[in-house]
Amino acid sequence: MRFKTRRPATLPQVNLVPMLDVLMSVLTFFIISAIALTDRRLGNIEIPGAAGDLPSEDTAALTIGLNETGEILRENQIISETELETLIQAHLRANPDGTIILKADRDLAYTEVSQLLKKMGEIGGDRVSLAVQNNN
Repeated sequence: MRFKTRRPATLPQVNLVPMLDVLMSVLTFFIISAIALTDRRLGNIEIPGAAGDLPSEDTAALTIGLNETGEILRENQIISETELETLIQAHLRANPDGTIILKADRDLAYTEVSQLLKKMGEIGGDRVSLAVQNNN
């Protein structure tokens, strides 16, 4: 008597490589999008770097820019020193615990930066700070 040998049934195969390619592409897209959305630049200002941990930006912070030509910027618009004073006073009235952050271009002479910081400090007291870029 002859017995037929039974072949094992073929198992379905799942090819994971195309699925992983798609997942990696989607993940890369979201990472790049998140980086682009979190980089809050003001004008064409390149701020200097600093080592160490930096505190996170306060939501009630007024951000002022100082570009390489010494012009004061607010939301990419050039403003005068009197407009700056009015803006800071209005911000501090609306946000008593708010802070003022100066983002100055790294190519600007520090004497110009310190002069503006001093003026801003006279208006805003101890809540004025200079932004630096973390080089970690």
